[in-house]
Amino acid sequence: MKVVSLCPSNTELLAYLGCLDYLVGIDDYSDWPKEVQHLPRLGPDLNINMDAVEELKPDLIIASLSVPGMERNIEELEKRKLPYIVLNPNSLDEIADSLLLLGEALHVKNRAEKVVERYNQTIHTYRQLSYAVKTKPTLYWEWWPKPVFTPGGANWLTEISELAGCVNLFQDHSKASVQSDWEEVRKRNPDHICLAWVGVQTKKVNANIVYKRPQWESMHAVKTQSIHVLEEWLYCRPSPRLLTGLQKLAALIHPNSFPNFEGEDVLLEQIKRF
Repeated sequence: MKVVSLCPSNTELLAYLGCLDYLVGIDDYSDWPKEVQHLPRLGPDLNINMDAVEELKPDLIIASLSVPGMERNIEELEKRKLPYIVLNPNSLDEIADSLLLLGEALHVKNRAEKVVERYNQTIHTYRQLSYAVKTKPTLYWEWWPKPVFTPGGANWLTEISELAGCVNLFQDHSKASVQSDWEEVRKRNPDHICLAWVGVQTKKVNANIVYKRPQWESMHAVKTQSIHVLEEWLYCRPSPRLLTGLQKLAALIHPNSFPNFEGEDVLLEQIKRF
């Protein structure tokens, strides 16, 4: 099959299913794994070049609604009568469902089921370890600094926080994404600050910026210098790479309760053995 992926998380799902050979084109932001670097680029995920997509004559286009504005891609696919499916997972369970859906569409159902089994095993292991953590610190996740955007209770980072023996500071908000402000964050006084700015390379995120925010020097996380610059691609994309982010986060916050972090591609290599 000839497949086109219109966003990074979809490309990553294909990697876990062992279907990268099916890809004939990807969006500009798909950057993992390295095997996709040579593929034709079709534009940023919010401004896909549909003429270029159509020229590739794909058997299936994997679209997404994970970012506001992506619905325009769907409208254009409909207009051109191109074959597509839409993925929009907001939880770890829904990511597993997306793997199974793709497995059916790409005729690798058995493999998808095995991948999901391994995926769920990892979640179960960390859930059991998290139960044993007595003191669960609060995490302030910053997706964007101004205006402040942070994940709410319906987002996968609430689950990732819990599995890592922590609590998402804004889990009391029912929405997946919450717009707040620096004063509200200060009042909530998190134990840790996790900077994972969407679309920004880690090396371009300066943790010292939080010291310049009004009255943040009084916050527990700032006093203890518990400020972490984390990889956007391990925490902000709905793919199984979130479990790699989980492994890194748990080892960082609770090094005595969780396994050491062994590297970004360990889970993928484990799954490739199926």
